[in-house]
Amino acid sequence: MVVTGICFVSVTALVKLLGTRIPATEAAFLRYLLGLVFLAPFILQLFRTRFDRRAWALFAGRGIAHSVAVVLWFFAMARIPIADVTAMNYLSPVYVTLGAALFLGERLALRRVAAVIAALVGALIILRPGFREVGAGHIAMLVAAVFFGASYLLAKRASAMTSPGIVVAMLSLSVTLGLAPLAARVWVTPTLYELAILSAVALVATGAHYAMTLAFRAAPLTVTQPVTFLQLVWAVLLGAVFFDEGVDVFVVLGGMVIVCAISFISWREAVVRRRAVTPPVSATKF
Repeated sequence: MVVTGICFVSVTALVKLLGTRIPATEAAFLRYLLGLVFLAPFILQLFRTRFDRRAWALFAGRGIAHSVAVVLWFFAMARIPIADVTAMNYLSPVYVTLGAALFLGERLALRRVAAVIAALVGALIILRPGFREVGAGHIAMLVAAVFFGASYLLAKRASAMTSPGIVVAMLSLSVTLGLAPLAARVWVTPTLYELAILSAVALVATGAHYAMTLAFRAAPLTVTQPVTFLQLVWAVLLGAVFFDEGVDVFVVLGGMVIVCAISFISWREAVVRRRAVTPPVSATKF
């Protein structure tokens, strides 16, 4: 999930460089279309795999949810600061954590609830609702977070049924097909420079989704999702160093709250895991 976060922030920077000339729907479509090149081995494997009706329903549902989310994300990314996009995207892990407890039967330990709440408070400190203008980009991110949360929940279900490569390949195929007719309606011919940026976006984002799927297979969502809050650290640095967005004191304060929450939950999970595998002193040694 740490690698996933770094990759997603790199995607954010590349989309920021892309600008607003290419419509959000078309940019999202090209990102997934170009991403199919990097998934060629898995796509060949996909054609030889047989899925039941439940698996097809999961893949289709995730494709629809992710298509809506990624269009809204591309729209927001070109219009509001990187730190704002990243902070507002933290609503998605909150939805995922709650959804995992409601629909997947995962246990919500008090320490995980506390960490999620603390991280959300940190995001609210950054956004300061009521004290700053909320534009179309902010509204787009609020809605996108809901659909990203739904997509990640469906990915968790799908990762238990097939390999990570197949899960990512099905996502790319379904989103590409879903966005194709929408992109055709607003098509603007991209330049070679824009195609190069979108190819880089496709490469890094595909790697991010693959790493994320590996994490989903290795641990419960309530463990993996809080780690995504680290993306804020990279986003603030990126915006300040490369895009002259400045470092807001509220962004720094909120980021410290989030990092402290992540550090706490990581430490507590390590302690619990160590207790589970370490026998008591009185136990027989082998």
